[in-house]
Amino acid sequence: MYIAKIDKWYLERVIFLIAGVFILLSLTLAYFVSKYWLILAGLVGLNLIVFATTGFCTMANILVKFGLKSNSCDCGDDCNCTPDNKCSDDCNCGK
Repeated sequence: MYIAKIDKWYLERVIFLIAGVFILLSLTLAYFVSKYWLILAGLVGLNLIVFATTGFCTMANILVKFGLKSNSCDCGDDCNCTPDNKCSDDCNCGK
């Protein structure tokens, strides 16, 4: 069974949190105010699909500007990153 790390607030975790809040907010507003708020839930879902398939996410770009770091290592397949996503001593990626 896969369980995500919850010891820190990394970029991907914050994106899921914000998406969940926006969807619940959209559903609540659709119920109490107007059904047109469901468009927001659809746009959030569409953005999650775009993020999963292309790697591009506007919210991720905003959060990176605020200093959040990703939980994944981006050194490449030939790098053996440590569990805390630091490059190993034998990595030649220059990071």
